[in-house]
Amino acid sequence: MECPRKVAYFTMEIGLESSISTYSGGLGILAADTVRAAADLSVPMVVVTLLHRKGYFHQWLDAVGRQTEEPVNWPPGDFLEELPTRVTITLEGRTIHLRAWQYLVKGTSGYTVPVCFLDADLPENSEEDRRLTDMLYGGDARYRICQEAILGIGGVRCLRALGHTRINRYHLNEGHAAFLALELLDERLRDSSRSDVEPEDIESVRQQCVFTTHTPVPAGHDQFPIDLVRGILGDHPAFRMSDTLCCDHTLNMTYLALAFSHYVNGVAKKHGEVSQEMFPTYTIDSITNGVHAASWATEGFAELYDRYVPGWREDSFNLRYALNLPGDDVWDAHQKAKRTLLEYANRQTNSGMDHNVFTLGFARRATPYKRAELVFTDPERLRRIAREVGGIQIVFAGKAHPRDEAGKQIIQNIYKARAALREDVPVAFLRNYDRDLGKLITAGVDAWLNTPLPPMEASGTSGMKAAVNGVPSFSTLDGWWIEGHIEGITGWAIGANGRSPHQPADGADDAASLYEKLEKVILPLYYRDREGYLNVMRHAIALNGSFFNTQRMMQQYVLRAYFL
Repeated sequence: MECPRKVAYFTMEIGLESSISTYSGGLGILAADTVRAAADLSVPMVVVTLLHRKGYFHQWLDAVGRQTEEPVNWPPGDFLEELPTRVTITLEGRTIHLRAWQYLVKGTSGYTVPVCFLDADLPENSEEDRRLTDMLYGGDARYRICQEAILGIGGVRCLRALGHTRINRYHLNEGHAAFLALELLDERLRDSSRSDVEPEDIESVRQQCVFTTHTPVPAGHDQFPIDLVRGILGDHPAFRMSDTLCCDHTLNMTYLALAFSHYVNGVAKKHGEVSQEMFPTYTIDSITNGVHAASWATEGFAELYDRYVPGWREDSFNLRYALNLPGDDVWDAHQKAKRTLLEYANRQTNSGMDHNVFTLGFARRATPYKRAELVFTDPERLRRIAREVGGIQIVFAGKAHPRDEAGKQIIQNIYKARAALREDVPVAFLRNYDRDLGKLITAGVDAWLNTPLPPMEASGTSGMKAAVNGVPSFSTLDGWWIEGHIEGITGWAIGANGRSPHQPADGADDAASLYEKLEKVILPLYYRDREGYLNVMRHAIALNGSFFNTQRMMQQYVLRAYFL
């Protein structure tokens, strides 16, 4: 008999497969990796998310990099099992009917974690209400409130209908699911036949909930006009319990999650400190993110680990033995991944990339604080370095949110740089960045470029995926890289004296540091001292790949948050 599920993991997005278009980027990919680690470790978890029938979006780019979007109409029945379960939720006085679909994530031992996708596309609902679960991060404030109510309130009701009545912990992966606290509070009041909320009711809910905040960026903390929330959900007693939740007639979903969670964490040590400064009245811990090593290792590296590091799939810490991997085998596995990437890039962009040329990779959401254009700050210097020290080519990918005009402009600027540098520094921008393309790029480049403006990077996980494949990072010291960086051993830091001070987004000092490291350290090592470069690659695996993984991360959640 299967152990009762004791942890319920709520997430607005999850990236289980590229073809299941229910994620936009890092948050969803992390959620999937988290669930895979839970399955590997036999953690009694159940996952709740939404069935985004139209996905995030399919990205089209024209000849000058102008982005347009269209829905991703994927067939749920090809990937998920429809469950007979039906629940309802009341929004704006109307009854909304919801069904659930299921995807089973199987761990290394065969243990499975069910992922439940909530879906409003039922004939019992009006045409407008059937669309409520269609788009990820789409629509206006009303649409978002309805979605978050379906996730939080409808999610708890769905769990009950599926027989998950003995949940010990509800894990909120970001504040999108914070309305689940209202449903837990209502359940307690119904069980006690009371209508007034007492302090012990709030404390009871707090003891059941844990909350992970993922970003210091204001856009990542949903805020809604409280009158609009009341019009959709009714005047819940929780909305009146604290001025903090409803400051200036606005409901802050992050504060709602904070108020009803007994354990709160950021996703890297630095992010935990930044979050503590942002929310000083709450105690905020940190559990640094990771990646699911077995999912992100390419075929060549997986075979290499199977041969020399037995048991690495079951225990990612075994990757620390990668220091003993034969250099020729590491290089061959890397070159296989690199050829696959560059062949793909050349087919899509006709960039003429050469597998013998040093290749930088940058694949992130296109938004200003990530500073994708930093490497093009001084194109003449970049040309000179490429001519005099060694060739450079750069692979980019990333989507801009449909309403982020600054992000869209960044993509166009990269296209302009590509055209200007074509003869000296080949540049490829690969459209439709998804899980599969992310794996291709992180494994196939020679160094992972990451240039966020500190302290805006909460964690970042792409560099961790790169490390699993022996690709060192070249990054500003922010997010996880503060913990993973050992200069010249696991990669290289961008910034004066290895630290990037808070500075304007143009980052002139960081750009100068980037060029200096490329010219004086990284390219000479790559072109003139292969064994030295291989030594950095092996340390990236042994020190970062073995630690920055979701197996270690999940063990920390179990010890600190789930089963205390």
